[in-house]
Amino acid sequence: MARRRGATTGPVRESRLRRLLRLALRVSLGLVVLGGLYVGVTFVQVWMAAGRDSARPSEAIVVLGAAQFNGEPSAVLRARLDHAYDLYAEGLAPVIVVTGGNQPGDRFTEAGVAAEYLHGKGVPDEDILREVRGTSSWESLAAAAGFLGDRGITDVILVSDPFHSYRIGAIADELGLRGVTSPTRTSPIGGTTELRYLAQETAAVSLSRFLGYRRLAGIGEVVRSRVG
Repeated sequence: MARRRGATTGPVRESRLRRLLRLALRVSLGLVVLGGLYVGVTFVQVWMAAGRDSARPSEAIVVLGAAQFNGEPSAVLRARLDHAYDLYAEGLAPVIVVTGGNQPGDRFTEAGVAAEYLHGKGVPDEDILREVRGTSSWESLAAAAGFLGDRGITDVILVSDPFHSYRIGAIADELGLRGVTSPTRTSPIGGTTELRYLAQETAAVSLSRFLGYRRLAGIGEVVRSRVG
């Protein structure tokens, strides 16, 4: 007696489909686990960099900008500038680079306010270089790398908040700067706010390793322009 083909092909197809579904589930779970490990390792790297001060004799100190309010530096920016001044006063570098443009409606740039603050502490104008157009860490460091390169300067100390250290170090490396980080320890950012920033930096570093820091900065700029 001839067997009907449908009596066997149906169960076989169902069995193959179940195997494929199980395989897809295992692959998905494996990717989730690997992704979690990758992000976890990145977080540890960001956290460890936040606790490390690698200041050494260099050719320039580069201060990452932060908010200013009508010509007065915010507490965050002031903490960064105070730390940069201490490094300068110790003789670790002869030049301080201040960075940061302005937000729409602002009369002052972050770099301009920072320069005036350093003047008030006794730093002569010829020892301060200004980057006044950057609206992100990458833009500011890229511009600074350009005019520092024209002066033959590549060895720099990067000053910002602790949570920022790993990413700005990686950006500097991408731009051809030999940078070490020396984070301020007097910033008002702390507690749960600092933990949130550490998480944000972890996400930024995790994505930038695939996309590149320049491309991620460009995506951020597009998002900001559309939101605005």
